[in-house]
Amino acid sequence: MTKRKPSQRPAASPARKPSRAPAEPERAAKAAIAHEARSIPSSPDKVKLTLSVSLSREQAERLTARAIREGRNLEALVAQLLEAESE
Repeated sequence: MTKRKPSQRPAASPARKPSRAPAEPERAAKAAIAHEARSIPSSPDKVKLTLSVSLSREQAERLTARAIREGRNLEALVAQLLEAESE
């Protein structure tokens, strides 16, 4: 392995062409989910989508307390709330 001199930088990779996004939001959403989400083998009509949510501490505590009262985990509660909102 040859050492590079500090002044030598690796060649820049060629710039990627931005992908063309579909014009309609529904097509864009379908393409995004196909790319980002993972299928759930036991529920073929559902996908696992990982996201981060920023909430105030008060909101997070309220949601967590609700999940505990309902005997559920926070992930299931948030999924239910999102599903109900999207209908």
